[in-house]
Amino acid sequence: MAARQRRTTADTSPRGTLAWRAKSAYAKSARGAGAILIRLHVLPSSPPPGDRRIRHWLFSLTRIHDSLGMAELGVPWWTYRSIDAVDGWLSARSKPIRVFEYGSGASTFWLSARADEIFSVEHHRGFADMMRPELAKLKNVTFLQVDAPASEAPRIGSAKIGSEHLDFYDYVHAIDTVEGDFDVVVVDGRAREACLRIAVDRLAPGGVIIFDNSHRKRYVDAIAASGLTERIYGGLTPTLPYPDRTSLLTKSDPGVA
Repeated sequence: MAARQRRTTADTSPRGTLAWRAKSAYAKSARGAGAILIRLHVLPSSPPPGDRRIRHWLFSLTRIHDSLGMAELGVPWWTYRSIDAVDGWLSARSKPIRVFEYGSGASTFWLSARADEIFSVEHHRGFADMMRPELAKLKNVTFLQVDAPASEAPRIGSAKIGSEHLDFYDYVHAIDTVEGDFDVVVVDGRAREACLRIAVDRLAPGGVIIFDNSHRKRYVDAIAASGLTERIYGGLTPTLPYPDRTSLLTKSDPGVA
């Protein structure tokens, strides 16, 4: 795998710049502390097995905001409990399994080992340029880079700080460029409320939508309005020093535990 690089954002607002600096400072200190702990043999030099949950999580803190580095951990950027649930669900699902993913990254690599066909869309050109050569090595992944152009009146906007004046219409509707239904739709990028609304009609019978960071108020409201059945998986998440939440959404309960 190529040298690890961090994901960047297009957020240049004062609030966004301050948040970016804080995150960058934390990420730098976490990676530095991790390097010291590895040299002292407190942490191993390679990721522990995923079933050694606490040690894996501690090791993962050295990979924060490092998408390619996180892929080496062998897990997507969802809560550990949801990872286990999705892994079991995919193992029981009849093949072929088709996936559409809003937001590429470590999850794309993880899903490529478990699904037959993946379409992953990314709006950020710099991040896409970083990911493209790595994802090109995965023969079952089709990578789509769809710009979100600047607009004073976006047809589909985003509440993400710094993205308010970007139009995510083409990004959200990238799913319309691919024929057929999907067993899994991952909603983990921008304009998630709109992505959820359009994904519902593209879900195969018994399929599941994976909606990350589902604790945020605007996402809680969007999920409630979707009419879907929600199963919430909170707790530890790789690389995050605080608990988070990932939800699995279905038209009817598929039995994920």
